[in-house]
Amino acid sequence: MKAVVLEKYGGVEELRIKSVPDPQPEAQELLIKVHSTALNRADILQRMGLYPAPPSKYEIPGLEFAGTVKDIGSEVTGFSIGDQVMGIVTSGAYAELLTVHHRQVMVIPESLNMQQAAAIPEAWLTAYDALVDKGGLQKHQTCLIHAGASGVGTAAIQIAKRLGAKIAITASEAKIVSCMDLGADQGIDYRKEDFVEVVETWTNGNGVNIIIDLVGGSYLQHNVKAISTKGIIVQVGLMGSGKPELDLGTLLRKRITLIGTVLRSRSLEEKTALTQNFSNHLLSEFESQFKTVIDSVFPFESIAEAHTRMETVSYTHLTLPTNREV
Repeated sequence: MKAVVLEKYGGVEELRIKSVPDPQPEAQELLIKVHSTALNRADILQRMGLYPAPPSKYEIPGLEFAGTVKDIGSEVTGFSIGDQVMGIVTSGAYAELLTVHHRQVMVIPESLNMQQAAAIPEAWLTAYDALVDKGGLQKHQTCLIHAGASGVGTAAIQIAKRLGAKIAITASEAKIVSCMDLGADQGIDYRKEDFVEVVETWTNGNGVNIIIDLVGGSYLQHNVKAISTKGIIVQVGLMGSGKPELDLGTLLRKRITLIGTVLRSRSLEEKTALTQNFSNHLLSEFESQFKTVIDSVFPFESIAEAHTRMETVSYTHLTLPTNREV
């Protein structure tokens, strides 16, 4: 099969398409013919050597996929050859074929094409985990979502709206309107406005109940000011610095819960539980309410251009069709 293989870390020139052996499914795995995959910020970090994948003979990036079942492990039930599915993997989605544990796979809703489906697993599972599993977001609560126009951000807006919460987001001025169209109630231009001041006014001085932060860096110190007493901050990304300053006194006084989370390093049991919970609770919403947000679509051979696009345009989500014959 053809795959994007990293032989050393660095710039986009290290993204090289090579022929490698086809993977073979183990007893509880599915072999997937990948039709589309999606780019995430983590892919950029992996290419640069800053987000290592599990050891393997060939380092193939890619955290999510949409495709069809090509072969089925001997102990797998409930799937048939040709089923259209999507899911997350620890690495390996920049390829024509991949193997994945069958419990990490979701059936693609009939209303979605392969490109739309590929934009769901990593972003939406991350957002669901942060808001629901970690944050415990409830109806009528308030939440602040940083990087609201990102893949995780746009997913989090829609999930929070579905749960009946009130939503504030940070984004550039040009992207605030699109976030409001998805369901945000308050837009904050992070380049011109102090989100702490806006949140204080918006919540009548109470602060928000939950903050979902993909940025890190100096945002953490300000998050502590913007969060409510007994509020929850969920750190799901580090687009800024990973070594911020923090006022521990305020953290203690307000009894704030600070949670860090990432998908790649989790056990199979944790990943499958998250996948099944999301699938059971919210996957059907893509038939009517939820929308996937895709910035650009590139052919598989243009992987370097796709990475360049993600690096130069803030908060994008892209898909790469790897097999055009669907």
